[in-house]
Amino acid sequence: MTAAKIGIIGGSGLYQMPELTEIDEIEVETPFGRPSDKFVLGTLEGERVAFLPRHGVGHRFTPTELPFRANIY
Repeated sequence: MTAAKIGIIGGSGLYQMPELTEIDEIEVETPFGRPSDKFVLGTLEGERVAFLPRHGVGHRFTPTELPFRANIY
């Protein structure tokens, strides 16, 4: 798996990116616990990118519940 050059922490409008190819999802554990959701890795216009849904798929976390430190670790 090639490392991502670009990281995106985004909202619900980015769950489905039709331009993203070679998609893989990974779960990670950090010293601060788990991030909001799985990271979605893929290729966008020839570059490897990683996307993390800020509130989790289905908007599971309110703004005050977000695992900020785990999300950016």
